[in-house]
Amino acid sequence: MQEKALLVIIDLRSEKNRWPFEDVAQELRELTHTCGVEVVDTIECVRDKPTPNLFIGKGKAEELRSLSQEYEVDAVIFSHDLSGTQQRNLEKVLEKKIVDRTQMILDIFALHAKTPEGKMQVELAQLQYLMPRLVGKGILLSRLGGGIGTRGPGEQKLEIDRRRIRQRIEKLKTDLEAVVLHRHVIRKKRKAKSLSQVVLIGYTNAGKSTLLNSLTDAGQSVHDGLFTTLDPLSKNLKLPNGEHVVLSDTVGFLNNLPHHLIEAFKATLEELKDAELLVHVLDASHSRVYDHYKAVQEVLRQLGAEDKPIITVLNKIDLIDDEVWLSRLKNDFKGAIGISAKYNRNTGLLLHEIQKNLVPRMEYHEIIIRYDTMELLDIFYKEGKILDSQYLQKGIKIKVNIPKIIFDKLLQGKKIEIVN
Repeated sequence: MQEKALLVIIDLRSEKNRWPFEDVAQELRELTHTCGVEVVDTIECVRDKPTPNLFIGKGKAEELRSLSQEYEVDAVIFSHDLSGTQQRNLEKVLEKKIVDRTQMILDIFALHAKTPEGKMQVELAQLQYLMPRLVGKGILLSRLGGGIGTRGPGEQKLEIDRRRIRQRIEKLKTDLEAVVLHRHVIRKKRKAKSLSQVVLIGYTNAGKSTLLNSLTDAGQSVHDGLFTTLDPLSKNLKLPNGEHVVLSDTVGFLNNLPHHLIEAFKATLEELKDAELLVHVLDASHSRVYDHYKAVQEVLRQLGAEDKPIITVLNKIDLIDDEVWLSRLKNDFKGAIGISAKYNRNTGLLLHEIQKNLVPRMEYHEIIIRYDTMELLDIFYKEGKILDSQYLQKGIKIKVNIPKIIFDKLLQGKKIEIVN
């Protein structure tokens, strides 16, 4: 049975970079929809600053109590993060399950984590969220395992005390360090093969997975929703000049993404630090595209990756009828490429831009391959780009773009003859 929820959008006048009520409400509705919860109503609460005990005023809390009983909701969802004290006090007043923004995000993460690594990262983030909110075995623990804000490790928490949670957190951190080490080894192997790393970044639901599928036929699961990609995926991508690079998708970012969530997902986001190039995918059709851009830049700053070379991509241009709006975006985001990943529009331009922004690793050669070593021709086709071929008496003469490291290895075998 689908849960019903009442949304509470808090407009804090003292908050920096405030979003309009409707934009905050829309994003929270999208989060709630992704969790599979029905929204019965959205209530606005304007405050200069939060109160220590309830975050909102007592009168507003009583109003929410009446509304939640009238609508017979299962949960009341807040647009801001609540302290443990605020959450407990609100539950006492409203007599309903109280869910804050971070719990919503964690709930979606738990829904979409498929790999062991992803599940570990979600559990770590959930335990770190839960730890300061533990008070004996109160309502926060007793309700785990049932509905929104409770997915993930589940009922095992019923009997876990602070000491055991700390031990579990340390164990998860140790396991994730091993994941980081494993990824480091993989990246070293890529570098040994002279493979460049290109990473897709962007606000959640900007279309990164669709673009990965469009460029590589990755078959990544895609649907309209927030944080549909949690586990990173890397695929081989061949550029127009024949060079092979590794293209990686990453978890989507969000405005005011809690710092501890970034910390928990560092094993995944480490890909950003070693990338030679970032491709920032923006949903050009979204009214808050500028704020999305700023949110992603802030996460990059927190990760120490803000100085990486970046290509800006204006995705979903198929949804834009206003040419003035598109022209404004292209003017404000200098050098940005307008594409439609869904319909494969202008993706060829993007491939050439990626190629242009990477350090050249390809060399042009004219060589002759002897007929008794024809198996080498497959290597040239696979690892490079053959521009021309000519059959001669002693072998096949080819003109080819090939990575230097591959060519040097073939040259050592003395199975090829350099013409130029």
